[in-house]
Amino acid sequence: MNHTDIVNDVEKYVLHTYNRFPLAIESGQGMRVKDVDGKEYLDFMAGIAVYALGYHYPGYDEALKDQIDKIIHTSNLYYHEPLARAAKAVVESTGLSKVFFTNSGAEAVEGALKAARKYAWLKDGKNDHEIIAMASSFHGRSVGALSVTGNDHYQEPFRPLMGGVKFAEFNNLDSVKSLVNESTCAIILETVQGEGGIHPADPAFLQGVRRICDEKDILLILDEIQCGMGRTGTMWAFEQYGVKPDILCCAKALGCGVPVGAFVLNEKTAKSSLAPGDHGTTYGGNPFALAAVDAVFRLYKEADLLNHVQEISVYLARKLDELAAKHASVKAHRGLGLIRGLDLAPDCPVGQVTAKALEKGLLIISAGGNVLRFVPPLIITKKEVDEAVAILDECL
Repeated sequence: MNHTDIVNDVEKYVLHTYNRFPLAIESGQGMRVKDVDGKEYLDFMAGIAVYALGYHYPGYDEALKDQIDKIIHTSNLYYHEPLARAAKAVVESTGLSKVFFTNSGAEAVEGALKAARKYAWLKDGKNDHEIIAMASSFHGRSVGALSVTGNDHYQEPFRPLMGGVKFAEFNNLDSVKSLVNESTCAIILETVQGEGGIHPADPAFLQGVRRICDEKDILLILDEIQCGMGRTGTMWAFEQYGVKPDILCCAKALGCGVPVGAFVLNEKTAKSSLAPGDHGTTYGGNPFALAAVDAVFRLYKEADLLNHVQEISVYLARKLDELAAKHASVKAHRGLGLIRGLDLAPDCPVGQVTAKALEKGLLIISAGGNVLRFVPPLIITKKEVDEAVAILDECL
């Protein structure tokens, strides 16, 4: 099919819930993708922080092909080796206790919310428990995940949503304290807000929230769906803050392209929350998806990828600082590791910048407000940083 045929059929048959770029991608290799006409693009969005290893990373495809030759799906009524291997890798990397595999990040959030409410219900038998979430957050578009997403634009058409949710101000500890009461069962936040505009948590804020949770026996749920899996230079962003969550939500780069998510619980929460019959999934944690997870953890280790992210992110940060200093249209640069944003002035609409970048062969996306978002594959090199920054320099 040519570009026109693909676009016409998608617009004709697919529900219009996305405003797609005028690009039909056919293939990818490393840091680059090609469209159906053969034009090549440097990918700085990685399928929205999914393709951490880039396209066709050596060993990744082979692991999936090997699993296809064995078995793709069994249901969760049986054991299988990819489940054992992936679960061990995830749990040991987090320092937590038990994992539940899902199909997506939103499903991971849904499971985390259920676990938190069950934990509180087992303590007092009440159904009036409240959850504190953050303004300008994003946790997904299913009803539960949307209920803790602090953005009226996403919520308004679908109210009433799940009750018992209050919103505090991100990085404002006093605003959190003001909402805590005897009914609070959980506090959920992104360690680095992604969709909300690339805002890392302040160390004092996250550590303060952890203390509140410890003092009140409230569960801390950290959503690292976008900022986890090595994107900040440690496997999990919370490692840089000296705290641990009670429940961690992850997805995106967890499978590096295969749809898979997870929520991971510490021992206290795992022992006193979800029990047989409380939660389930047909496809979540199937052998094919977990062969991908197992391969991803193995390949990260073999490539020493975390050290590479720590090194290359310093270079990217310096180049973005230089770009910001050069252009008055850039108000601020912020981020952590390889999740970064340029906050643009109102007279420089981010949509125009991403469109111009696409014309020049660079895939890059926006975040909340008027922010240019950088979430490239973690295998990025200085040469590719220079290439992307040069294109953006022209666009700005």
